[in-house]
Amino acid sequence: MIKRSSELTTEVFSNRFGGKGDLQVTKILETDQLQGKGRLFARNTLQPGCSLGWHQHNGDIEAYYIIAGEGTVDDNGTKVKVSTGDVIFTNNGESHSIENTGTGSLEFIALILYV
Repeated sequence: MIKRSSELTTEVFSNRFGGKGDLQVTKILETDQLQGKGRLFARNTLQPGCSLGWHQHNGDIEAYYIIAGEGTVDDNGTKVKVSTGDVIFTNNGESHSIENTGTGSLEFIALILYV
């Protein structure tokens, strides 16, 4: 199967998990294509000053791979600067948030898998 970029679906979420501004989510695979192993494989975009709010993972894990920009991740209460090429891993039972603290778009791949 080949999915062309024109076939990908995009949604915009405002103040996601209590964050600031809009989060653009472009699904790389739809949930049913993950065959019950996960719920999200997507390219996410946050504009400067926007964030994805603090949330906990229960029954799943999440990885972010930063593909462009810079920001700050709250990793279980520890704030860490991140930039292109960094990977953030949030285990089952852990919490996190991410904010674009740069001057350009913060773009990252998000993968959520069930445990």
